[in-house]
Amino acid sequence: MSWIDLHQLEQLNEIERASFERTQVIFKHSTRCSISTMAKARLDKEAFPSGADFYYLDLIAHRNISNEIAEKFKVWHESPQVLVIKNGDCIYDESHMGISWQGLTASL
Repeated sequence: MSWIDLHQLEQLNEIERASFERTQVIFKHSTRCSISTMAKARLDKEAFPSGADFYYLDLIAHRNISNEIAEKFKVWHESPQVLVIKNGDCIYDESHMGISWQGLTASL
């Protein structure tokens, strides 16, 4: 599994634009949270489908980006959190123990 590192605010505009062509997935990870580590480990066990781009955000290092994600895609900030972006909108978001590969892929 290969994540695209989300570390610049400008990437959010790229993600929004790209979502009209390919599904975009953002995983917001807290490196200080054991639940977040467990959720990421569950996702890392799976093979990413080829029809989507998968972004990883270390929200401890980039809290400003996490805040902008909440505002831009109109979601409540949580950690860990996974968001699916299509056609410029967040069509799915889940957090904590609700993050599952089955739930995520059902929205792709």
